[in-house]
Amino acid sequence: MKEQIKSVSESRMAICKECHYYSENRKKDGKYTTSRPDVHCTNCGCTLAAKTKCLSCNCPMKYWKALMTDDQYDEIRNTLGEDDGEG
Repeated sequence: MKEQIKSVSESRMAICKECHYYSENRKKDGKYTTSRPDVHCTNCGCTLAAKTKCLSCNCPMKYWKALMTDDQYDEIRNTLGEDDGEG
């Protein structure tokens, strides 16, 4: 499962790197400044290292779609015995 998530994340990140809203691209055009140290989407504000790994997340610009629903994701986590830290 970890290899699949890594593959999805790499594919999505490649798409993000070509996008106008990718924070590093916005910085290069000189019209965007931020104190955020992370690479992020300047449209939705998400940290891309996390968002691209989220199998139940969509790109708000519709460049990539969720691969499963939140319920499906929760079922997998429960099956694998992963704790989300809440409780």
